[in-house]
Amino acid sequence: MPQDLSPLWISLKTSCLATFITFLFGVGSAYWMLGYRGKGKSIIEGIFVAPLILPPTVVGFLLLLFFGNNGPVGKLLEPFDFTIVFTWYGAAIAAMVVSFPLMYKTALAAFEQIDGNLLRAARTLGEKEFTIFWRVSLPLALPGIMAGTTLAFARALGEFGATLMLAGNIPGQTQNIPMAIYFAVEAGDINEAWFWSIAIVIISFSGIFISNFWQERKHQHRNTKYLGIQQLKSENQSLNLSNNATETGLLMDIEKKLASFHLKIAFTTDHQPLGLLGSSGAGKSMILRCLAGIETPTKGKIILNGRVLFDSEKGINIPIRERKIGFLFQNYALFPHLTVAENIAFGLPKELSRGNIKIEVEKQLIAMELQGLGDRYPHQLSGGQQQRVALARALASQPEALLLDEPFSALDTHLRSQLEQQMTETLSDYNGVTLFVTHNMEEAYRLCPNLLVLENGREAHHGSKYEIFKHPATMNVAQITGCKNISSAEFISDQTVFATDWNCQLKVIESIPPQLSHIGIRAHQVIFKNDCQDENTFPCWLVRSSETPHRITLFLKLHSPAENHHHYHLQVEVYKEKWVTMKDQQFPWYVHLDPSRLILME
Repeated sequence: MPQDLSPLWISLKTSCLATFITFLFGVGSAYWMLGYRGKGKSIIEGIFVAPLILPPTVVGFLLLLFFGNNGPVGKLLEPFDFTIVFTWYGAAIAAMVVSFPLMYKTALAAFEQIDGNLLRAARTLGEKEFTIFWRVSLPLALPGIMAGTTLAFARALGEFGATLMLAGNIPGQTQNIPMAIYFAVEAGDINEAWFWSIAIVIISFSGIFISNFWQERKHQHRNTKYLGIQQLKSENQSLNLSNNATETGLLMDIEKKLASFHLKIAFTTDHQPLGLLGSSGAGKSMILRCLAGIETPTKGKIILNGRVLFDSEKGINIPIRERKIGFLFQNYALFPHLTVAENIAFGLPKELSRGNIKIEVEKQLIAMELQGLGDRYPHQLSGGQQQRVALARALASQPEALLLDEPFSALDTHLRSQLEQQMTETLSDYNGVTLFVTHNMEEAYRLCPNLLVLENGREAHHGSKYEIFKHPATMNVAQITGCKNISSAEFISDQTVFATDWNCQLKVIESIPPQLSHIGIRAHQVIFKNDCQDENTFPCWLVRSSETPHRITLFLKLHSPAENHHHYHLQVEVYKEKWVTMKDQQFPWYVHLDPSRLILME
């Protein structure tokens, strides 16, 4: 260990000061350049990143000319009897200049990754630009900015050439650790060189460790609340599924634990499209990501066509590239620098000849009605065309499973209908497993024979679409599948229940479940009568109405007129033709709740 430890203190002093100044100027410059659209932007950008390109000795020479006694800054400071050359201030300035590009470029990249719609929304709320920067831009970009700060500190700590030119090598004044290493080796003192080398490595890695630790702690702080999730109705279901895995189809029996979410799901599906329904955060997309290998389950197994993709007990976790999964992302994720044809060909086997690749691409273009668009780039296509290119790319590699993550969410109504028909035809010819994630229950009903309804990371109901829509297992499943009329219910007799919220007694046909909790009826299944002679028929008054292009939704109060617009019992949907014939009729009207249409829920 050397007796003189001044290189350590000089390095820390100059690096910390340089990093602090670089942080302020780097973040400010990056945010300014993000919105700058004036002339000379490329020139300014070149000046900012020049110290990263030029040799350090050249940078030091330019700084010496600028801050020297005959330079502009040197002459400016001369009356104050103050000099920067051959002082630790000069070492700090040299370190600041060479580390600035790293801070600037990293901060700029962090700001550019922020969704512009967030900033536009903040502006529509009347916030000033400084407030938007402080409350929106800076917090979102902070992880990237901290990474840039760490890089800038490490670069400042290791600066040698520019510092030697501007500040010199004065022991106890400007000699930092890199200089101490260089001159120790030159003097033949290898032990001292080893000491300072180890010291600078420890300091650099400590900075990286502290930065990563801070970001990890911040991430954990955001997710301190753990969502308590109810247990599966049958713990043995997953074991039975595992033992009965077929050679064709998909078996998923997985558990994924996160700080704020717990997915525990077990199901099998064949080659008929399976729709995944559920509210946001229910775990639909997480299932796709685990199947694709983007996320790794905490435990469990995934078997596709008899091939084990994941098994936590056996330590099997097939890489993404080997899973034979086609994934159609919500934003399509087309490669912007590749043409349509190159996008489609991207996943084709590399051993195919150029001629076979061209044939396969043309086949996909014809199948997706994209003839003549092979040479275009994604930004030259409409949203519907981009979606078809993404689907063609996913199918070109002949995947064993096709994962569709809300593929129609970004499309307008007309285009959505057209592409839904195209998707129906495509899936009818596809022989693999298909998982279709959507929030739209009608979309899922049209495309998928079977549905899996999720609630808080667990299976709420799994079966055919007819069964789920006719006999939803729970109130939440009924709501997710679009049932708007639900009331608490009490058992009266074998065929009679009392709807508490509607204040009426109802005859039912189905057997009443032992744990009856609710009764419901879908809005389009309520019938209007001329009188109340039939059972399950009650007088009602119109509270308000809501119009759509083809239907009218009527908000009705049973038994007596409503006191206000929020006081209603039922929502009833009627076509406009029906509404024209009944809107002028005197109250009360009469609604009939067909016993065969009533839904009994536990």
